[in-house]
Amino acid sequence: MNEERENPFLAKYAEIADRQNRIPGELYEQYSVKRGLRNADGTGVLVGLTEIGQVHGYILDEGVKMPVPGVLRYRGIDLRDIVSGFQAEGRFGFEETVFLLLFGYLPDNHELSEFQAHLGELRELPENFVEDMILKAPSDNIMNGLGRSILSLYSFDSNAEATDIPNVLRQSVFLISCFPSIVAYAYQAKNHYFNKASLYIHTPKAERTAAENLLAMMRDDQSYTMMEAEILDLCLVLHAEHGGGNNSAFSTHVVSSSGTDTYSAIAAAVGSLKGSLHGGASNMVRAMMNNIMSNVKDWADEEEVKAYITKLLRKQVFDRKGLVYGLGHAVYTKSDPRAEILKTKASELAALSGRADEYQLYQCVERVSPQIFGELSGKSKDLCANVDFYSGFVYACLDIPEDLFTPIFAASRIAGWCAHRVEELVSGGRIIRPAYRSITRSRPYTAMKERNQS
Repeated sequence: MNEERENPFLAKYAEIADRQNRIPGELYEQYSVKRGLRNADGTGVLVGLTEIGQVHGYILDEGVKMPVPGVLRYRGIDLRDIVSGFQAEGRFGFEETVFLLLFGYLPDNHELSEFQAHLGELRELPENFVEDMILKAPSDNIMNGLGRSILSLYSFDSNAEATDIPNVLRQSVFLISCFPSIVAYAYQAKNHYFNKASLYIHTPKAERTAAENLLAMMRDDQSYTMMEAEILDLCLVLHAEHGGGNNSAFSTHVVSSSGTDTYSAIAAAVGSLKGSLHGGASNMVRAMMNNIMSNVKDWADEEEVKAYITKLLRKQVFDRKGLVYGLGHAVYTKSDPRAEILKTKASELAALSGRADEYQLYQCVERVSPQIFGELSGKSKDLCANVDFYSGFVYACLDIPEDLFTPIFAASRIAGWCAHRVEELVSGGRIIRPAYRSITRSRPYTAMKERNQS
């Protein structure tokens, strides 16, 4: 593959392809094209209705966007209330959240126990699947391995194509249940074949929750503390759903609207989530913070931190893209409720793990970056920390490898994707097909003998 990338022939035509595909930015404004399905004020173009998740971060007052504290609701229930509810009772919350997203209401004790038992029964993958589909074709990127595994599961389903709701729910519950197993196995395969570590293949336990199985199966000795499991469970709840407009949920709607099968739709969502501007952002935050920690001598010196953030925004350091990863959001303005919940947990973990100085640096970066952005751009913009800013720090405190940051996100968001797929199949009704305006002028076909040869 490296030889192909360096092939002079391909290099020549890559430059040509780059030139041929560049569309002048001013044409988007001329034709009133909303790039990224964003309005001029940054709000999303309204393309659908949903009852699954609501993301609220501003209000429009006579057409003016007014920042407000962020609120996230699952099926109309405030995420904060969901979290405080199961935590007050000393329970894990992810399985309850999955039930809520799929079926639209909170289960009672009997329904939840029955649902948890059903999930437990489905955690094991088909016979020989791990060896044939994961270990024999390991991927250096676990998200790619996850996507391939989902598509492979199609072959093990005797009714894979049917899109009636009972069948789609059956497939959905199965995928939600076995996602932690696929993630753990894909990680073990990568760690063994690419990092030359020992290979550990642990069997999932039906009595364990999703968070417990993830922790046990990714670790050599299967050990974990209840505090670790409770925090990972919280992370799964926070990432489970975020409205129909986020890139991966929208991908689920688009692909499902074509009438395709569940495995294809969910694999498409995984491909979307992998991107560094979506689910891969927590890795970028962690890489950025590691870079800051390596280059700022005194983490407690705010002026030194500000000087380095200034270089970051000026594209002089790190990846030279001028971004402070983990800050800013398409909807949230004053605050991201998920980030606020994780920030509290990060503070607790920092004290327990001896990372207080590192946590203070995170707080400093969160505090000074919006100010510096405003000074450099000359624009006033609300930049709050989003969920990715602190999630990587929390995972690091739990000794979770960075390779697993985005796959864990996927093992959570699969709940929201499946809920959105069902909603699209029930209420969508039409294939999603937006329009692209062609700006190419018509031209005649040129015979071979009349073409310029170079």
